[in-house]
Amino acid sequence: MVTRPEVAAEIVDVAGTPVALRRRGSGEPLLFLHGAGFTGQWLRFHEALAQGADVIAPEHVGFGATPPQDWLEDISDLALHYDDLRATLGLDRFHLVGYSLGGWIAATYATLFPERLASLTLITPVGIQVPGKPPFADLFTMTPAALFGTIFNDPANMAEVMVDAGDVDVAVHLYEEQSTLARLVWNPRYDRKMPRRLRRVSCPSLVVGAEDDRLVPNEAAERYAECIDGAQLRRIPGTGHAIIVEQPEQTAKAVLDFQGSTR
Repeated sequence: MVTRPEVAAEIVDVAGTPVALRRRGSGEPLLFLHGAGFTGQWLRFHEALAQGADVIAPEHVGFGATPPQDWLEDISDLALHYDDLRATLGLDRFHLVGYSLGGWIAATYATLFPERLASLTLITPVGIQVPGKPPFADLFTMTPAALFGTIFNDPANMAEVMVDAGDVDVAVHLYEEQSTLARLVWNPRYDRKMPRRLRRVSCPSLVVGAEDDRLVPNEAAERYAECIDGAQLRRIPGTGHAIIVEQPEQTAKAVLDFQGSTR
């Protein structure tokens, strides 16, 4: 059985939107943007990051305990929302880390507000096109079991985030999150303007890829790194797309070591 620390969420009003947010650690502020799942919990990855940073982990609008909002239409709406969160929390410059869907949001934020960031880290990010390949596998047609089998390199690593899809409340919650995801990325499933706009990113940047990502083309990590001037690329052995669950300590160490090198 996987054990992890319990960090309760607080509700923060962000320009009229109630946002569920967990925060722990000390040091420079680090805003972590999650993917399309693993919500409602403080993971071992969060705790590992908190050993070297003040980790702020909000839940996206329509995910976890943050309710849906009528104004949410696309990824740029979330990027603007997170600048409102930054202002609400009184942050000046901060480190931004985005995983999967959160990587798309973080990359968009970095193109809109490059002056706000001390560094940018994208972990198995989606949102960019790899020529000749789909942006990501069609997770909208997958059962939870099939999805977990796709994103994990080793099934033994699933225990930390496994949910009971047979529980009615869990099933409803998963449906609500999938509905929000579809609203954001149904068509197109990448940002056509992303490669050109990434030239605006001016902070030190790191892209972390999996060893074998079966949800997103492995080349997506390279594509992001190529489009961001001076970006570094790092791959974590023994991982699939669920890299922050499969190798939480190694992935967190890569992020913190990189951020330390930028000071």
